[in-house]
Amino acid sequence: MLQDPLPPQRSTQPVSRLFGTDRGTPIDRYYIEGFLQANQQSIRGRVMEVGDPTYTRQFGGDRVTQSDVLHAVPGNRKATFVGNLETGAGIPAGAFDCIVLTQVLPFLYDVRGAVRSAYAALAPGGTVLATMAGISQISRYDMDRWGDFWRFTSLSARRLFEEAFRPGDLAVETFGNVLIANAFLQGMALHEVTRQELDFRDADYEVIVTVRATKASP
Repeated sequence: MLQDPLPPQRSTQPVSRLFGTDRGTPIDRYYIEGFLQANQQSIRGRVMEVGDPTYTRQFGGDRVTQSDVLHAVPGNRKATFVGNLETGAGIPAGAFDCIVLTQVLPFLYDVRGAVRSAYAALAPGGTVLATMAGISQISRYDMDRWGDFWRFTSLSARRLFEEAFRPGDLAVETFGNVLIANAFLQGMALHEVTRQELDFRDADYEVIVTVRATKASP
């Protein structure tokens, strides 16, 4: 049950412009972390994550033998190497058993290049676990620094990954419904919606799109 009612729909101001982080946990994290939990067995061996290793540690556990963090520019103390996911520059080829790409692709202009680079960086049998915004406000922090370029649908995500991966090696899912889309856009937090409301799926309201893509073994 909602602790606070949704604001009047004619209001021009959201509850929060920070995705609800100033109120609690953002709603989209429920779906992102649920996806990683469901696919945690793929987070194994040598794993690369972008920015920091939070989800590698949270969901990989002792299955992870080496944790690498990619960052685009020098200065991130958590990064193990600097590279460009759009071009593949600086990223080892054929090296990773898993690449965790949570909410990364919306902030890269050349998403086609990024998916090709991820494919090249995977070892045979390795898996990319990617999540993307479907229905979402602009991330002002990212927009003002490097850009907030894209929102995805299940179809655009599938077509994008099929340019690098075999169609049979992909699993695309969506999460959300009109109530959750509205609550997320308003900046409400996770504790302000119910589990039942979160788990109801409406294919016409894709709040989060997830992709599991595995590189075929020779």
